[in-house]
Amino acid sequence: MGLYADVPALRVRQVVGDVLVVLWVALWVAVGRAVHEQVSRLAAPGRTIEDAGRSLEDGLRSAGREVARTPLVGDDLQVPFESAGDAAASLAAAGTAVQDGVARAALLTALAVAAWPILVVVVGWVVHRWRQVRRVAVGRRLVATPAGRDLLALRTLAHAPLRSLTDDDVAGWRRGDPDVVTRLAARGARGLGVRPPTTTTAVEAVSRPG
Repeated sequence: MGLYADVPALRVRQVVGDVLVVLWVALWVAVGRAVHEQVSRLAAPGRTIEDAGRSLEDGLRSAGREVARTPLVGDDLQVPFESAGDAAASLAAAGTAVQDGVARAALLTALAVAAWPILVVVVGWVVHRWRQVRRVAVGRRLVATPAGRDLLALRTLAHAPLRSLTDDDVAGWRRGDPDVVTRLAARGARGLGVRPPTTTTAVEAVSRPG
C-alpha cells in the first residue's frame, strides 16, 4: 500500500502537506521547550534556599561537633547546634520541594501549551491521509480489472458534475463502448489519485449489452 497518489499534482500536495505537518510539530515542540525553560527559571529561589540550608546545616553540625569536645558540658552545648542543624536541613528540604514543584509546573505548562496544537493537527492529518491511502489502494485495484474500470466509469457518472457529462458519455457507457468506459474510468481514477488506465487496458474494458 503506497503512501502517495500516482497523480503528480495530488502527490505533490500530499508531500507538501506531510512536510508542513512535520514543521508544525517541530514549531510547537520548540515553543513547548521555550515555555519549559522559562517556567523552570522560577526554581532559582528554591536552589538558593537549598544551598543556603545545606551550607547552614553543615556549619551548625560542624560547630556542634567542635563544642562537643568541651569537657563536662560538651554534650549539653552540642544539643542547640544539632537542633539548629535540623532546622537548616528542613530549610534545605523546603528548597528542594520548591524545585520539584516548579519542575512539575514547567512540564505541565509546556504540555498544556504545545500538546493540543500538535494532537489536533497530527490526528486530523493522519485520518485524512489514511483515507487518501485507502482511496488510492481501492483505485489501483479497480483500474487493474475490466470490471473495476467499468465500476470506475459508473462512479464517474454518479459523482461528476452534470455539466461535465455529455449524452455520449451516458449512452456509450450503457452500450459498453470501450473508449467511453475507459475515458470515464480514467476520470474516476484521477479523482482517486490513481494513474488512469492505459490504451492497452482500454481494449480489455468490459462489454455491456445495449
